[in-house]
Order: sequence, then C-alpha cells, then structure tokens
Amino acid sequence: MEHAFTKTIKSILDKNFLKSSETIFSKSELIQYLNIKTKSANKGSKSRGSFANLYAIYVLVEDYRANGFHKSGNYKNYEGAVFSTLFNRQRELPFGQKLQNHALNHRMNEEFKKFFPNCEYIPILRDPKSNRYWFNQNLLKLRVGSKKHDLSESVIEIIDAYVEAKRSAFDRFIKFCEGAEKLREQELVEFITGLLEPTVDARIFEIVSYSILKHYYHNQKLYWGFDLDDLQEDNLKLYKTGRTNANDGGIDFVMKPLGRFFQVTETVDVKKYFLDIDKIEKYPITFVVKSSDSIDTIRQKIQEQAERQYSIKAIVSRYMSCIEEIINIPELLVKFRSAIDQGFLNDILSEIIKQSKVEFNYDEDDYDVSEYENGKELEDS
Repeated sequence: MEHAFTKTIKSILDKNFLKSSETIFSKSELIQYLNIKTKSANKGSKSRGSFANLYAIYVLVEDYRANGFHKSGNYKNYEGAVFSTLFNRQRELPFGQKLQNHALNHRMNEEFKKFFPNCEYIPILRDPKSNRYWFNQNLLKLRVGSKKHDLSESVIEIIDAYVEAKRSAFDRFIKFCEGAEKLREQELVEFITGLLEPTVDARIFEIVSYSILKHYYHNQKLYWGFDLDDLQEDNLKLYKTGRTNANDGGIDFVMKPLGRFFQVTETVDVKKYFLDIDKIEKYPITFVVKSSDSIDTIRQKIQEQAERQYSIKAIVSRYMSCIEEIINIPELLVKFRSAIDQGFLNDILSEIIKQSKVEFNYDEDDYDVSEYENGKELEDS
C-alpha cells in the first residue's frame, strides 16, 4: 500500500540505507506497519490520527537506542524498560497526554498480528511479573545481502515526521478556524457543517458536537424547586468534562440542572454502548453518534447485536432502556440550524476554536503564522 506519506518514509529510508532502501521498505514488516499507520498524515486535521500504537513503538525503540543497543548488540541481556518510564514518556509526546497503557500491553501486538498474521515475531515483549518491556530486536534488524541493517533510527525518524505532519495539520485547522470568523454567514455555516462529516477526526467531531449542543440548549429554560410557590428558573447548561477521545472511562458532557449524561462515539458496537452504561450503573445516557444512519437504524443495530450477545430479553430491555436519546449527524445539523436561528453561529465557532486550542495544546507563540495570513485553507478540507 502506498499513500502520500509513503514518499516521506521512502525518503528517510533512502537517506539511511541508500541502495538497500527499497528492499527494506518491501521486506520489513515493521516498516510496512508504520506505512499503514501513517496514511492519515497528509489528509489534514480532519482525518483520524494514530498515536497510541505508534508511541508504544516509539518509546521502546527510543529506550533501545538511548541504551546504545543499536551499536552494542547486547540487547538480549537487557533487564528491560520500566513501565512507568515508558508510560510517562508517551504522555510527554505531542498528542500523548491522555494515552493509556493498552497499546503497550496488548493492542499494538494484536493489531500487528492482524496485519501480518504470518510474521513469527511479536513486536512488544513484556514480563508481567517484573512489568519490564522490550521491543523485539528481530523486527529492528534486517539482512539485505551480506549486511544486517538496524532500523531503529529510521523508525524514530518516521514517527517523528508523522507527528510533525499531524501537528502542522492541526495548526492549520486552528488558524483556518480563526480565519473563518471573517467568512460570510453561509460560508461559515458550510465550514462548520463540513466538520460533522463521518470521516472527520473523532476529536474534532466531539468538539464541534459539544459546541453546537451547548448553544442549542442554552436558551432552553427549566423551572425547578422544592416548593411550588418558590421555583427557580435556570437555563440548561452543558459542560465538557475532559479531553476528547481520552479512553479515560469518563463521560463526555454533563447537563445541569437536569443531570443528563452525554457520550460521543463513532461506533455502533453494542459492547461499547453497554460498557458506557455500566460505567454509570445503568443511569440513562444520551449517545452522540458520528454516523449519518437514521436514529432508528442505529438503535436497531444496537438492539440486534444485544439480542445476539444476550439470550435474556430482560437484560437486553434493561440496557436499551438506558439509552435516553441518540443524536446522529442529521440531528446535530437540525440542532445546529436551531442554534443559528437563536443567533449563536459566531459563538459556536468561538467555542470550537477555544476547545481545539485546549485539545491540541496550542500555543500561538510556538507556531509560524506567516503562511496562514492569507487565509490558506487546509489542502484536504
């Protein structure tokens, strides 16, 4: 498979291995895996990034090189990298602040086996007793002719280049959002509508969904209290509870004073829905789904999966009753139009910019803004 970023990978291999580069690209399962995982690099900020599994590789290969094993060849006697060191290093890397331990422990290996079922090597080696980790050196060494090449430097360079490409794309996205403040109303509506396409990055979809729903509910009033003669008037307020797509077990949005919970998802996997329901002990929850399927279709898909997984109707019914509401992309667009009618279009854009800067750890002083002064749009928008 070749894509736009493949050219960058091959350029790095050409620099490091000269005439052997093509053979290394075609024969190394590890390089082929990196090629697969970096296909979103040149698709702009709207395409989903892939950091967890790449960073699991990165921190282990970085440890391998930091200890000089790419030169000494004594890796088999290494006591292994400490989990906490690897874990903390992952979170220091760009976009890695909320990464969990899943990739290091099993997900990267499982995905690698899916792509390369005939490969005899497991990438990440782990001793559960000591909680020490190694990267399989057999994947970092490749013989071409009479010479054995070490791929570790190229692995680091490829992942670094991918991260920089994604970082630049998110920077352009934020800058273009800021430029969108000058667009005519219809152009701005079309821009924000484009951020709700099924193919957008999950984090951007969650940010835009929150911005729309926050302002859609804002003017809706609720009267409540403990005495009919002394009722309190409140606007519905939606709160974002943390970083997007964090796999941290949390709930994405909470509404006061109703106490409604919202979870954003891009799947119709019943296990994911029921896991979210179990997190809050079967408290009713609204799912915001990154899908253009009808709400009835989404609910039916969940129902059918649940009936296959559980043989007891009472269990299925109990879980399904906890799905308070499903908000799909068409319904989000309806709510977006309602929020526009209430005069919140510019406020929604401002919220998108604000949340994006928080999500992507954006600091204006860290970027060269000269290329965006003319309103340059994302190449792949």
